[in-house]
Amino acid sequence: MAAGQPEGLPDLFLDRSLGRRQVPVMLREAGLRLHTLAEVYGVPADQEVVDTAWLQLAGERGWPVLMKDERIRYRPAERAALVAHRVQAFCLTGGNLRAAVMAEQYLAVINDLAHACETPGPFLYAVSTRGLHRLDL
Repeated sequence: MAAGQPEGLPDLFLDRSLGRRQVPVMLREAGLRLHTLAEVYGVPADQEVVDTAWLQLAGERGWPVLMKDERIRYRPAERAALVAHRVQAFCLTGGNLRAAVMAEQYLAVINDLAHACETPGPFLYAVSTRGLHRLDL
């Protein structure tokens, strides 16, 4: 597991698909700096924020995005927002993962994730037990 935020890695942004509490707490306990939709937009407004809006915010602030929705690349509006705002995105590929497993998978690749973020977005990587795999946009 990672011990702290890798040097040069900006604050991260977590999509609602990772939950409001458990995954953010586990990642913070490992030393990562991050923002959640609930923290940025407030509760319950975080449930109503459209993906294109938070993708724009993440891109403007330079926050790499962690999510659980690789289908984002197939939805025209979200894909366009990801590209237009040069978002650096990382999505878990597993379906019904427990919070601890989601956090573990991100922490297992955090150094590779940081290295990927040295390249400007837009990009989308799949995160799995096999590591990072860049996906076509």
